[in-house]
Amino acid sequence: MGDVLPFKKPSPQEKHKGKGLCRSGFHKWLIKKEKQFDVKQGKLVTLYSCARCNKEKTELL
Repeated sequence: MGDVLPFKKPSPQEKHKGKGLCRSGFHKWLIKKEKQFDVKQGKLVTLYSCARCNKEKTELL
């Protein structure tokens, strides 16, 4: 059997839950471990991703 899909459209409150903090600049940064080396610059790179809004940032070591 396949997965059960919800027929109810998500409310605006459910759709934007947790994104108010990110709009104010308080992201929840988590380290992504897939890509740790930048080939073009030849340096180690830390790739961060926000758990709430999926915004990404990089930091050179």
